[in-house]
Amino acid sequence: MDAARTETRAKPAAERVQRPQARTLERREAVLKAAMKVFGARGYNKGALVEVAEEAGMTHAGVLHHFGSKEGLLVAMLKYRDGEEVNGVPARAQTEGPAFLQHLIDTVEENTHRRGVVQAYSVLSGESVTDGHPANDYFHERLHILREKIAGVFGEVTGNTDRQSLLDAASTLIAVMDGLQVQWLLEPDAVEMPRLVSTVIDELVARLESAR
Repeated sequence: MDAARTETRAKPAAERVQRPQARTLERREAVLKAAMKVFGARGYNKGALVEVAEEAGMTHAGVLHHFGSKEGLLVAMLKYRDGEEVNGVPARAQTEGPAFLQHLIDTVEENTHRRGVVQAYSVLSGESVTDGHPANDYFHERLHILREKIAGVFGEVTGNTDRQSLLDAASTLIAVMDGLQVQWLLEPDAVEMPRLVSTVIDELVARLESAR
């Protein structure tokens, strides 16, 4: 048999193997985006999987096939929002070092064009403090990691080595960003989030530098 012909005939078969995987990832990403919209608008407890399924254009059983449960979908959606790899959906590149402070400002700017993402985060982070909420562990861990990362970056940028001062500055910045999001959701024309976050970062950096 002609090897060239065999190879030519084999290519479509290989492509057929890859295409379902690509379609599967597209479906999963569609479900994640739908969950963000539904949970953001209705909260976790009132947001129904059937609504997520309808928004994503699939069946309730299809959603469960990809994520196993409503709780599993919630955690996957939150990780997807943060750019982590989720069920095969690729992660987004993460920014490290001093550039992370500018990345935070850039993310805030992006969020002014992603009301649904901001709403989902604000609603679900608030709900997560209640007993037994499935996202409690996620938000607890996320805050711990983010606080440590920001503190480390502040230390790099300012040369300040006082751990408590760095952690306090990080907690302050997180509180400002989260609080501004709620104000922006309620009165977007009155709150210029990127400028305010940039101002707070500059003030925190200056304070840490002066306290070295």
